[in-house]
Amino acid sequence: MAEKPRVLVIEREASHGEAILDKLGDDVDVVSVRSISKALALLRDGRFAGVYVDASQLAAARWVGMIIQAEEILDAIADGVAVVDPDLRIIWANPEFLSFTMDASHVVGERFYQVLVEADILGPEPCPFTTSVASRQPSSTVVKIRNNRYLRVTVTPVFDAKQILTHLIALTREITDETQQQLKVNAIAQAGDELADLTPEELSSMGVEERTDLLKFNIARHMKDLMGLDYIEIRLLDRASGRLVPLLTEGMTPLAATRELSAAKEGQGVTGLVAATGQSYLCPDTTKDPYYLEGAENARSSLTVPLVYHGNVIGTLNVESGQPDAFDDRDRQFLEIYGRNVASALNTLELLQAEKASTANASVQAISREVALPLDDVITDAVTVLDRYAGHDEDVIARLRHLLYRAREIREIIQKMGTTLAPAPAAGRPAVQPAARLAGARLLVVDADESIRRSAHQLLGMQGAVVETARDAREAVALARQESYSATLADIRLPDMDGYAIFKRLREVRPDTPVILMTGFGYDPTHSIVKARQEGLQTVLYKPFRSDRLMEAVEQALHIQTNNNNNNNSAEGRNSTEPAADGHTPAAT
Repeated sequence: MAEKPRVLVIEREASHGEAILDKLGDDVDVVSVRSISKALALLRDGRFAGVYVDASQLAAARWVGMIIQAEEILDAIADGVAVVDPDLRIIWANPEFLSFTMDASHVVGERFYQVLVEADILGPEPCPFTTSVASRQPSSTVVKIRNNRYLRVTVTPVFDAKQILTHLIALTREITDETQQQLKVNAIAQAGDELADLTPEELSSMGVEERTDLLKFNIARHMKDLMGLDYIEIRLLDRASGRLVPLLTEGMTPLAATRELSAAKEGQGVTGLVAATGQSYLCPDTTKDPYYLEGAENARSSLTVPLVYHGNVIGTLNVESGQPDAFDDRDRQFLEIYGRNVASALNTLELLQAEKASTANASVQAISREVALPLDDVITDAVTVLDRYAGHDEDVIARLRHLLYRAREIREIIQKMGTTLAPAPAAGRPAVQPAARLAGARLLVVDADESIRRSAHQLLGMQGAVVETARDAREAVALARQESYSATLADIRLPDMDGYAIFKRLREVRPDTPVILMTGFGYDPTHSIVKARQEGLQTVLYKPFRSDRLMEAVEQALHIQTNNNNNNNSAEGRNSTEPAADGHTPAAT
């Protein structure tokens, strides 16, 4: 007996199907469904001689026909495609989408998220279906499924002519590789942020060495946990010498760990090349690379990146592996990101050190400002008494000299406090000393104005000079008799002498000590400066002076003194070897 032809009836009410069956009689086999999604599933799984569609679902039926015609194209594309109805039940899906599901044979008719394997919506949209319908625009989100696979789901709504939602198309693309890469980048960046993330309490209880040890421990741990690396070397660049000083060496041979390297494009290995160029270097095979110098024993590949902070190379980070081609461009990206965090952490430690040094220096300067003039008073009073003392009591003289010594010692102790209070440089970092333009200079400043004397202490003392002050010519002459100064700065209007007189008197006491005369706004009623210039005055300073003008005047005087001393030494040298009248060279004495 021949098999009856099958007819698929798509209708909304079951009574319609019964009426149709009565009309068709016993010659056909009627299969009745009440939804487009069920009809599409039956059409894909079975053979039908015809389809009867209720007039209310004609538009949907045309769309089903289009889906069937386009099925071959959709099956071939690499992205997953699923068509769902307004209830989020799947009407159709291509093979790529089915590969994401738990059971490909039970997908049509099921809800979208239920068919995915352990679906977990990561965002940014909590439900792209709802968002796309509300906005009438495509909406995307990321979904994580089993085995750490990540999908980007983009949903586009479809409306009919009456603006009624008919279905939604979900385009599903696997983004596991790029997501895992971004997660690793985020993890590395977060780890880098933690390198120097210390609370004020921790900082106050840890010295520089302890903070540096913690930094090295964290770097080694991150390299192993995040990148699976055991062979690590970090070197810091000493800009003054160009040397690359080892900070951290894990798994390197003793020879490599102690090897002297400098930033140079040739002859200093990969590390020197990277430090000199600021460019990362990937070595896929160490046995064939002309720049590679042995680091880890039996290493077959390496990757070296510069440590860069604000555009300046401050060191290098090198990792190695026992396998050839162990690193790729993605690893380079990871290591460069981490390297920037390492550079920032190193700079943070240096800034913390500089902050402590600055605080200590500010404290020392504050103390110096407060005691500078009182100490000067003690010194000038002691010197004046000693200078005028006409007795022969050796004990009195000794006590006065001891008083002078102790007063000056107090000033030196205060200056040394800055060095004592400032923290030591971080391990592997060379000590950086601030430039002291007047280091070693001893200066005498003579002025009746206390503010001038105080400013001289502050401005000249900051540049490393030892400063003593006097209030009048009498004190200045007494100090000059007892102490040799690099230069003397004297006001032309002292209470007891004019500028020319103090200039001549100081030159009589210390002929080799340069004298700088100071005047306010060029005021010189006795023409002291003109007369002093005729006697050899070289430098004049006009008040109120700026710090740069003060420095220039002092440096000029010291420079002239140095040149005069050199000329005198040369003349003495020539005289000592000049032949005598009889043609013989005198013997050295």
